[in-house]
Amino acid sequence: MATLRFSKWHGTGNDFILVDDRDGRFPADDLDRVRRLCDRHFGIGSDGLILLQHPRMEGAEFHMEFFNPDGSRSFCGNGSRCAFACWSALNGGQARAHFTAIDGAHTGGLVGDQVAVSLGRVSHVRRGIDGPDVDFIHNGSPHELVWVDDPAAIDLMHEGRRRRYDARHPDGGTNVNFLRVSDGRVHMRTYERGVEAETLSCGTGVVAAALSALDRGLVQVPVAVEAPGGVLRVEAQRDGEGYDHIVLIGPARHVFTGEIDH
Repeated sequence: MATLRFSKWHGTGNDFILVDDRDGRFPADDLDRVRRLCDRHFGIGSDGLILLQHPRMEGAEFHMEFFNPDGSRSFCGNGSRCAFACWSALNGGQARAHFTAIDGAHTGGLVGDQVAVSLGRVSHVRRGIDGPDVDFIHNGSPHELVWVDDPAAIDLMHEGRRRRYDARHPDGGTNVNFLRVSDGRVHMRTYERGVEAETLSCGTGVVAAALSALDRGLVQVPVAVEAPGGVLRVEAQRDGEGYDHIVLIGPARHVFTGEIDH
């Protein structure tokens, strides 16, 4: 049994296990181990596990390998902000870095006491996929955006699970976000695939919510999005039918560092 040194981080309540794996020793193909570490009863507990690995592309400082608690891999917005914050702490507080993830290249940076990360271009917003109040966006992770009168009133576990596995979302299904605009900001709750439950915040979901609201003419840039775990900010520029120069900005906090036999 090996001893794993790790640190725990969160971005507006979206919490992650960070492992410095630049030596490549973590058994990334052992998904049972990933699931055990993420388990909140028998492991460390988290919304995902992130490996900081040796860069895979010229000009990048590191690669972020992200695992959902069920062992599946995807891009994660808040996870990438925490990954950059952790990498920065390991490297003397560097204020900017290029890195790669499963969906390609990104840039992370410090903005005052907050952390910003770039996302790739979104080619279009699919409007009205299940009636006029439901949109769909893929921004590294798939998101169904459901506009409702009050997200707090939604039976999220029932409605989220039902929509997450709907036949219109093949190839692993989708995340599901319930939204409304109030007081100039987007309010949202998320049923997150891979976690299979509500998370306090979902970074790619926040970006998708902001783009859906922009596309409907409900808000202006920068877009403030309030999730149960806190408020994040999204910047973006319209680019034809889609959006480019997308940046997710918000807090990323170190919780603790520890070791576990695994």
